[in-house]
Amino acid sequence: MSDRLPGTDLAFEIEADSDVRLDSLVAARAELSRTQAATLIANGHVSVSGRREKASYKPVAGERVVVHVPPPAPREIRGESIPLDIVHEDDDLVVVNKPAGMVVHPAPGNWSGTLVNALVGRGGDLSSAGGDERPGLIHRLDKDTSGLLLVAKNDRAHRLLSAALAARRVVRRYAAMIWGHLDADERTVDRPVARDPNDRQRMAVVEGGKVARTTFRRLARFDSGDLLRAHLHTGRTHQIRVHLASIGHPVMGDDTYGGGGGRKLVALPPRRHFLHAAWLRFTHPITGTLLDLRAPLPADLRSAIAAVAHDPSLRDAVDPLAAFAFYDNDPGAS
Repeated sequence: MSDRLPGTDLAFEIEADSDVRLDSLVAARAELSRTQAATLIANGHVSVSGRREKASYKPVAGERVVVHVPPPAPREIRGESIPLDIVHEDDDLVVVNKPAGMVVHPAPGNWSGTLVNALVGRGGDLSSAGGDERPGLIHRLDKDTSGLLLVAKNDRAHRLLSAALAARRVVRRYAAMIWGHLDADERTVDRPVARDPNDRQRMAVVEGGKVARTTFRRLARFDSGDLLRAHLHTGRTHQIRVHLASIGHPVMGDDTYGGGGGRKLVALPPRRHFLHAAWLRFTHPITGTLLDLRAPLPADLRSAIAAVAHDPSLRDAVDPLAAFAFYDNDPGAS
């Protein structure tokens, strides 16, 4: 599968005659929607053996298709006055406790109201290494996943933090509630992840996809499911959700990957899944100080864990995860 960035070319040869339209071929090979592919063809960004063809053209064996995806036009990010829960901040970085429902960075369909809009609205510096629309971002969280997110204020910090993340020196632990029960108290899922070839809005376990590895440890077993601590060894899009769905235990409330049914039984609001980035631990890239940062479960997930555990006291606990030994043991283990 392709992993191109905008502004690069993709070329492929037609190996055998078929009854497939050019726009469908381009969409599949370039990982685009059919509408996007048709637009590229109409604007002259696709050639077939050096010539332009219509979207309906059906290439034949031996023809070479070249696709050019132009870079998006630069777009100015507007700062907005949006409150943020800042867990840690210094001259080089800031760690935000992102609420569920907030998109991390601007993109088509979400040009405002994002975490980046809020960061820009606060004033101050953000690193440029993430690009014009992702200033400062070291990693991301899904829209409906809450919790800790790391942001760099300058390019040096960004470079060092990105290197630490790639070398697995940034420990990220998530709290997840799943339907059903794992067959062991600890399980590591090591399965490649890529775009779902049948639905570009989803990710999936795909042969030939990017290496992805997650370790899950059961902290509590309830009637309807397990409370897990998830440790990311890699950071693919939707990795935890895809890995859990692939072993038959989707995240509670996850409409995309099969866990959305029964959300009322576990007191989850609409469009909310039980996944929270609760623990972040790393060495400060400039000062060398060890940072151990925690984000207790937000109110909606406290209500959910109280419902699943049949223990109303958890709804008002400061940090229910502590009661289930979420923060115990060496965070670099497993």
